[in-house]
Amino acid sequence: MAWDWQVFCEDTLDRSPVPGCFGKNGDITYLDWMLSAWGWTVSVSVLALLLALASGMIIGVLRTLPNNKWAVRFGNAWVEFFRNIPLLVQIFLWYHVIPAIFPALKSVSGFVLVVLALGFFTSARIAEQVRSGIEALPRGQRHAAMAMGFTTWQVYRYVLLPNALRIIIPPLTSETMNIFKNSSVAFAVSVAELTMYAMQVQEETGRGVEVYLAVTGLYVISAFAINRIMAWIEKRSRVPGLSAPSMAGGGH
Repeated sequence: MAWDWQVFCEDTLDRSPVPGCFGKNGDITYLDWMLSAWGWTVSVSVLALLLALASGMIIGVLRTLPNNKWAVRFGNAWVEFFRNIPLLVQIFLWYHVIPAIFPALKSVSGFVLVVLALGFFTSARIAEQVRSGIEALPRGQRHAAMAMGFTTWQVYRYVLLPNALRIIIPPLTSETMNIFKNSSVAFAVSVAELTMYAMQVQEETGRGVEVYLAVTGLYVISAFAINRIMAWIEKRSRVPGLSAPSMAGGGH
């Protein structure tokens, strides 16, 4: 079978060859379209990651608050709810069910709803990692901070979270890569990301091998870049001479 990589240099309307592979004067090539889809994939992933980090850290902290059983129960319920429902089902719930219950959301774009679904889905996993990281720290750190007169907020802000976040960078790396890969389910609600692009271009051109290989390459490049960035963050945030405690259980 002969491969035809020139398909990316064709106009998306009449499939005429476009010199240089990039469209001009309003023309769009399949290469233009692929790079645009890559941009949508990155946008969904980055925004969902920011939402997941913010909500995941809050929920993770709530699950470790001492003498506050309602906060712990709420955090546990959040994690169990979002972690135990498949992501694709959650996207359909956000896209079809929740707007029917709250009509004001009918005007919200599918892009925003996918960000919410993917962000909250991932927040449950990050919350579990934050909880594990905090509980892996020696309990003396919390007690010492409280003995110095720190408030609960100050204990978490200045003592527990900075150390816990250093511990959980490796699993956070996996979650960051997963959130990028999981963004592919956005095609189910017509968000023009890479997977939707690949499906439509394959149908239009019949060049499935070339298209899916190119899209796979972009996913691999993106995942590798995320891995290198997180490795750099881990190296920069490491405390010299301090080894991370095990996350298997709380320290004493």
